[in-house]
Amino acid sequence: MSRFLICFLFLLLSSVSAAGRFLRLAKPDPSAAAATARWLSSQNSWGVLSTISSDLGGSPFGNVVSYSDGLPGDGRGIPYFYLTALDPTARDALRDERSSFTLSEFPLATCGDIDPENPTCSKLTLSGKLKLLEFNTTEGEFAKKALFTKHPEMEGWPKNHKFRIFKLNIEHIFLIDWFGGPKPISISEYLESATNRVSVF
Repeated sequence: MSRFLICFLFLLLSSVSAAGRFLRLAKPDPSAAAATARWLSSQNSWGVLSTISSDLGGSPFGNVVSYSDGLPGDGRGIPYFYLTALDPTARDALRDERSSFTLSEFPLATCGDIDPENPTCSKLTLSGKLKLLEFNTTEGEFAKKALFTKHPEMEGWPKNHKFRIFKLNIEHIFLIDWFGGPKPISISEYLESATNRVSVF
């Protein structure tokens, strides 16, 4: 076995997270803002989804939710969610689609010992409209496969809870991954970016 292959395997094995998933070997450079945003989207498995609360008179309401942006190694950047209207997040979205979804680098264990609020520990907020998807569409089937692959437990969740698939149509991107404030990223830059790094969930 070559020295290069041994080193590669060592680095790959050393990147296993506490959840038992392989993480990328390294996050993109701070100068590659769109790639960093896509890296955060593909590597995380949960975040905080905020909606306009109908129960709280229009106040913002944030909820921890699981999501997927694609199949393993092929994240598309668009978050998909498996939600039930028994939960306020789905009920809110069905009344008012305005939503934002926030991710942090901190759960990926790549921030070291710094505080999650430190600017070098990346954070991403995607804002837009939370749309209901039909199961029997091409995108609906893709989203279901992406969600069930990343979160196998979902497939066994109670059928009588009537879980549905939702998609965040992104309209604004807020990223901080270094000092100096948020990085300007257009929707097209974000969607067209590729991180070119190995990723196995």
